[in-house]
Amino acid sequence: MPNSPSDRPRRIRARREGPMLVEGPVEVELEDGTTASSDRFRVALCTCRRSRRFPWCDTSHRDKARGH
Repeated sequence: MPNSPSDRPRRIRARREGPMLVEGPVEVELEDGTTASSDRFRVALCTCRRSRRFPWCDTSHRDKARGH
């Protein structure tokens, strides 16, 4: 379902457990109180903390899953 320009961004509190795919736009509240935002229609939130783009997933978790 497309978002209209008048929709307010969703606020998501990032947690360490579980991968999350979230329909956007989103504002992510990090543990230190700062926020990161995206206006994309869907975002992948990193929960493994390996991403260099945290809180956004960059698929860094795949190396651990394959045993590398």
